[in-house]
Amino acid sequence: MGSPASKSVSARRRKVLNSPADLAINGAPPAFAEPRLVGLPNIGRAERFQDMVNEAFAHRRLSNGGPLVSELESRIADRLGVAHCVAVCNGTVGLEIVMRGLGLEGEVIVPSFTFVATPHAVRWLGLRPVFADADPLTHNLDPAAVEAAIAPSTAAILGVHVWGRAAAIDELQRIADQHSIPLIFDAAHAFLCSHGGTSIGNFGAAEVFSFHATKFFNTFEGGAICTNDDALAERFRRLRNFGFDDSGLMADIGTNGKLSEVCGAMGLANLEVIDSVVEKNRRNFLAYREALNASGLLSLIDYDEQESNNYQYIVAELDSDCGMTVEQLSQALDAEGIRCRRYFWPGCHEAAPYADTDASHLVNTQALTERVLVLPTGDAVDPDDIAVIGQILAQLERTE
Repeated sequence: MGSPASKSVSARRRKVLNSPADLAINGAPPAFAEPRLVGLPNIGRAERFQDMVNEAFAHRRLSNGGPLVSELESRIADRLGVAHCVAVCNGTVGLEIVMRGLGLEGEVIVPSFTFVATPHAVRWLGLRPVFADADPLTHNLDPAAVEAAIAPSTAAILGVHVWGRAAAIDELQRIADQHSIPLIFDAAHAFLCSHGGTSIGNFGAAEVFSFHATKFFNTFEGGAICTNDDALAERFRRLRNFGFDDSGLMADIGTNGKLSEVCGAMGLANLEVIDSVVEKNRRNFLAYREALNASGLLSLIDYDEQESNNYQYIVAELDSDCGMTVEQLSQALDAEGIRCRRYFWPGCHEAAPYADTDASHLVNTQALTERVLVLPTGDAVDPDDIAVIGQILAQLERTE
């Protein structure tokens, strides 16, 4: 039996698509009266969340490493098989704490095909982000491009697991070891994903997750640093709490990066149902695979079924010879109430703070920004919605 929410979603979707004349761009009503979004926040077990918040109120523990945040850290560490999980107020601050904890100075190699928080965290600390190109097949950092970017001033490599698909971890680690620099990862997309059967969170010197409201697992706002290095974990914990050590003495120059108890409660409530969320995401992914199977407009980016995946993003690339730009396609889908997003467009290197970047070597990044489109998933859609989206794409193809 479907949930009331799923029934109401289906009830708002009624459209027959027999020809291009039935498309909204040709004057027909939109397919979806209520827009379908890339993702709606997952609420988890709302009643459990409220019970835990009431408990926090009763104990007057709202922050400063309370029992809910401590439990969340422990449960995440157990789930990922990692020695340490250090919860933080958001993923960006987590990246800053990691780089500060490693004592970095100089340049950090980063992708341009990522969210701006990645290079911003580098620049915020007074370090210089050096952009390296993406692998056109994986969308992750190209190890060859990283190798070419290594210089005497290189302090670290900051990789990103784009879409939750693991970066070229082994190759990047080899480069980092060869040049005696740390490898760290922005794992904002990759919670509950794996590489070689090992959970993301266990690689490099440290990996940083985002638990922002837009992520399939959220704590309202939040994030976590994971590492298997005991000394680094201890320093990260000091740095998130103004630099105080366990005895209450000022041992470091830190910041306020703590996660609140209310956010911890949200994380625990979501963690209790996370497997069902992943299964729903996978259901949507498989429905899109079927709907886009014969599409001449979009090619779906696949996931390695031998690995753990969270399937939180439905990513497609515009076929180069389809006769339509990604902006034109996005506008046509928007008219139908399908709110796609052009993720990482324009590339970070084109943002105002990095306008002086020489982009001549970022050929693959530039191409990806002009053909990648992220489609609605999560609680925003169901398989029937996805079938309609496939029909719309088929009719759009006929207009070319």
